[in-house]
Parts: sequence; C-alpha cells; structure tokens
Amino acid sequence: MKPSLRPRSGAPSKVRSSPTSRNTQRHAAPDLLEIVAQRQRWILILFSLCIFALVSRAVYLQVMHREFLQAQANARLLRDVDLPAHRGMLLDRNAQPLAVSVPVDSVWINPQLLIKSPTQWADLMALLGQTPADLKALMKPRMQREFIYLKRHIAPSLSAQISALDIPGVYLQKEYRRYYPAAHVTAHLLGFTNIDDAGQEGVELALNARLQGHSGKRRVIQDRKGHTIALVEQFKTARPGEDITLSLDRRLASIAHQALAHTVKDFHAKAAAAVILDARSGEILSLNSIPSYNPNDRSDRNSTHYRNRVVTDVFEPGSTLKPFTIAAALESGQYTASSLINTGRGHLKIGGFSIDDAAAYGRISIGKVLKKSSNVGAAKIALSLTPEHFWNTLYYAGFGRVPDSGLPGEVSGHLPYYTDWGRTRRASMGFGYGLSVSLLQLAHAYTAIANHGLLPALSLYPLDKIDTANSVKVMQAQHADAILNMLDTVVGKGGTGRQAAVAGFRVAGKTGTARKFIQGRYTEDRHLSLFVGIAPVSDPRLVVAVMVDEPQGKQYYGGQVAAPVFSEIMRKALRVLNVMPDAL
Repeated sequence: MKPSLRPRSGAPSKVRSSPTSRNTQRHAAPDLLEIVAQRQRWILILFSLCIFALVSRAVYLQVMHREFLQAQANARLLRDVDLPAHRGMLLDRNAQPLAVSVPVDSVWINPQLLIKSPTQWADLMALLGQTPADLKALMKPRMQREFIYLKRHIAPSLSAQISALDIPGVYLQKEYRRYYPAAHVTAHLLGFTNIDDAGQEGVELALNARLQGHSGKRRVIQDRKGHTIALVEQFKTARPGEDITLSLDRRLASIAHQALAHTVKDFHAKAAAAVILDARSGEILSLNSIPSYNPNDRSDRNSTHYRNRVVTDVFEPGSTLKPFTIAAALESGQYTASSLINTGRGHLKIGGFSIDDAAAYGRISIGKVLKKSSNVGAAKIALSLTPEHFWNTLYYAGFGRVPDSGLPGEVSGHLPYYTDWGRTRRASMGFGYGLSVSLLQLAHAYTAIANHGLLPALSLYPLDKIDTANSVKVMQAQHADAILNMLDTVVGKGGTGRQAAVAGFRVAGKTGTARKFIQGRYTEDRHLSLFVGIAPVSDPRLVVAVMVDEPQGKQYYGGQVAAPVFSEIMRKALRVLNVMPDAL
C-alpha cells in the first residue's frame, strides 16, 4: 500500500518559493523606501523654504521698513488729544459769580468710519433734530477728513443718549461753555464769549488774555471706535485761566437794570443807560444799558443790543455841564459863591443865536444859576471867562479824553480846542452845547465835585485803598465843596431836580435836557433826558448818572424822566450798602 501524499489534517503545508520570486521581493523593498525618503526630503525642503521666506519677510519689514510701519501703526492707534482748560471766573466785589465756564460735550465724527454704518444714521440725527440727508450732505465734501464737528455744546442728557448708541466714527469731546448767572443785568459790562470760549465784547474781550485758559495735550492709544485704552504720555499740562474779581456790585447792577427797564417801558423810550461810581475811589460799581440781551442764549444776541451806551454813545450834555462852568468861574478868581449874575428877562441873543430861560429870573447868584438851570446865566459866565481857562477846566475834568476805564469801545467825545471858539460857541459851551461826552465821562467828572476837587482814576477792580497819586486836581477843594452845596439846592424846594430826592439823605445833582442834533439841525421833538447826582452830601459815597433816550409824550425833561430813575437807584443802592443817612 502506497503512502498518502495529502497532508494530515491540521499540519501546515510547506511551499517552497522559486529563486525568481525571492529576488523580486528583495528588490521591491529598497525602491519603496527610496520613494518615501525622497518625499520626506522634498517636504523638508518646502517647509524650509516657507520658513526662510517668512523669516526673510519679517527681517525685511522689521529692519528695512520699521519706521514706516511704526508710523502707520501709530497713525491708527496713537492720538494726540487736547485737554481743554476752563476759562477763569469773573466775580463781583462780594465774590458772587458773574461768569463761569461749565463743562459740556460736543459731538464730532470721523466720516471715514461713520460711512460704514449708514443704518445707524437715522437714530443719531433724530437725537440732533436733523435727518440722514443732512449728515450725508455734511460728510460728502469732507470724506478725506478725520474730524468734523457735528454739534457743539450739547445738553448732558443728549450726550448720554448719543454715547449709548455706540456708533463707530461718532465721538464726544469735552469742552467748556460760558454761563452768566445775572444774564441781562451784567450783559453790557461783561460782554460774552464765542463758541470757542474767547471773549467778544465787554470785560470778556478786554481781559481775554488773562481769562483764557491754555489747553494741554496728551498722547493716548485708542481702539477702532476711538475709545481711549491707555495713556502713553502727557506732554503739555492744561492751565486754566485766571479768576478775576471786578469792582462791580451785582446787587446794585440789578437795581439799576430794573429801574431803567421800567422807565423805558413807561415812557416808551428808545433806550436808557445808567452808571454807578464810587465817589471816592472811582470804582465802577454798576454799568447798565437798555435794551439788553441774554448772553447765555446765542439766539437772543441781537447785534443792535450789544452796544454799551454808557461808554460808546456820545451826546451833548446840556445843563449837566453847568457845574463845570461854575467851577471854571470860581477857579478864575473873578467870581465867588455869592457873586450875582444878571439874567434879565431870561433872553439873550448872540448873532443869530437865541438863548432862553424857562422864566425871567433877573439878578441871581451863581448858585441859583444851577438851581434854576439858567441858560442865560451860564452863557454870560462862559463869555466872561477866557476860552483857554474854560477849556482847561473841562479838559482836566475828563472831557475830550478817553476815560481809560479799560472797557472796549470807550470814546473820548469831542471837546473843540479853545482857539476854534467863536463868541457863539463860547456861550453855548456854558450850558452844555457844542461838545459831546459819554455818560461814563459825565459821571466821572462829577466824582471831582464829590471828592473835594480831585478826579480819581476809574477802576474796574476793587481797591484796598484810595490811590490819590493817580488823581487829577480839577479845582480847589473849597470850590468843589461850594458847588456840591449849590447842587444840593437843585434837588430841594424850588429846584429843577426835586424828583431826584431820597428820603433821609441830602442829594446833590443836576438835571439836563438836550435836544438831539440830527442831519445838521436840532430837533424839536427828540430829546435826551439826563440826571447826574451825588449822595449823601455830608459824606459822598456814590455818583449815579442816568440817561433816557427819546422819551415819548409830554414829559421829556430831565427833572421829569431821569430824576425819578436816579432817585430809585440811589435810594436802593444806599440801603444795600448800609450807608448812614445825613444829619438833616
């Protein structure tokens, strides 16, 4: 029996490969390894090239273009930001605020950023009371800019609403806005500032260099929405303006403003003005004009109301000049306080010029020339004096010279030189025609009568002591005192200024009624009503001058219109200042 050739179940079979098969397998393995190795080399080379390119680019940018790239980064992230400085305060002599700068926000935009979010324009412009079309019209010609004001000085509530919108390209900037607590009352003395807080009128303009703050600067990093992330450096410190105390008394200014406003209304006058001076020091305590304006409301700023009539308007002073005619007479040595003047029947004709009195006073004292306001008596006195002497008295009293108060727009008026005076001019000068003065000049001149013949320099600042070194001697003390007593009779019984009286006080003053000179002639129906007075006579403290321009109706004389205003202002002012009454 032949043995079986099939393998037993479960035993492995052995198959022998041929020599050719073994050689093929031996060569295939090295080829595959070579391919893998080559691929690895190429990948390594590729990665190496990429790394080299990146490193080269980084070196190129960091080394070759570092300054350029740094500048570009700074332009996008770094900003030089202004630090606003507030304007100095104005205070009255009692430290009451007259003008303060309060912080407010202004809205500005970067059109290059805002243009990307048109869907939010409607919400923004609705808050500002405008339309998206208005915004588009604003931005279109200014797209190359990065800063455009959208609205200046907005209310805090509006500022919060705009901030809540968080619109890219819309920003708030801190600024300052001027606020005047007394508004209309102090408008003409203080003036106002423009939207950039620079003085435009009055004290704000005159003292702008001292009041104006100097803004600072700092460099900050901002995000894409303009929010400050970090402070880099502060290279200029903000310096606020100087706080300045003025001689003004806000209480007296309010008294004068109310009195003038009532008079303009009652007499349907074109305008009115008043000034209150300290009789001894020349300090300006109040200065008011009607019509006035509200400096806090830019829409209320009517340019015709800006004019400070006290310092800019000139007029012929009329009879309010007569005390200085008497002063010139006494200083000449030709007259004494008891000298008599023959006014005759109250009529004097010089060439074609006629001078008349209200009545025939006959032979009267020079004191009564003032009491009755005799034009004839004043003209005769003026004609008896040398023109040079009379001119000198008026000039040293401040007429024809700038008052030098420091207020913008103040004028010198017009005092013709004495060599140009003819006989008619000399006579008319005696009762206040032929020259022009401002109300401030007129009030200032009366301080010489109140101050024993010395004319103190005007001051916008409160003085610790009276500086007599800068005073001008206008007349001898005994002559000034004599004229003061004569003016006391003007306000007494039988005088033209009876309505200027103040209960409990002796008042010295002079009425004036001047016809206005328009288009080469004196009008018959357009007048200036004037009164200038001093109180108390026993120890003069205040000089008050009042002018009412073109009062309407039958009452237009200074004693009827301006004297009652003076009385109201003086009475209340003396009470506020706690001035003791005269020993009557």
